[in-house]
Amino acid sequence: MLMKCLRPISLNYYLLCFSLIVALLTAACENQDTTQPISSVPGGRITFTGTWSATGNRQTMYLESGHRTEIFRLTGSLLLYGPQRPSRGFKADVIGFTDSQRGMQGRSVWTDNFGDKVFSELHSDASGPGTLIKGTFIGGTGRYENLSGEYTFKWKRMIDNENGVVSGRVVDLKGWARSGAAEALPITIGNQQ
Repeated sequence: MLMKCLRPISLNYYLLCFSLIVALLTAACENQDTTQPISSVPGGRITFTGTWSATGNRQTMYLESGHRTEIFRLTGSLLLYGPQRPSRGFKADVIGFTDSQRGMQGRSVWTDNFGDKVFSELHSDASGPGTLIKGTFIGGTGRYENLSGEYTFKWKRMIDNENGVVSGRVVDLKGWARSGAAEALPITIGNQQ
């Protein structure tokens, strides 16, 4: 009699339940960001290091002997490390101009997994692989609104062919950031930050 009351549950029912549990756990984990908002950090200043890889293209114009200019556009992944980093990862877009005699100027937009953006200006006094590049944060959207700070890195080319395809990664990425208006930052002397 007991056997008649207990119906066997189909394998499809177990698979459906398992799939539902996995979907719920995945959704819960994807939206967790364990990083602190910059504004909640004492002093509002955080430091970070990171890795950045990018691919894209460039167009080159050759001028007089040994002098060339290029425009470039790169897109890639940026991962930051440190207990108080602004976010774990970003999609990073860069567009810029290099002159072999005058250096590089560029702009970058980092977009986090919530869609908030960080804006920065890039520049260097020279061009080419291994050159120190300095980034200056100039604000952002959402939780990065009024962000200020700086970062530095060196670019290491992995692929650079005659068709203009460029791929590479950043070496020694490190920097600091602070939320709030730039006017509110304390005056610093020398290399103190």
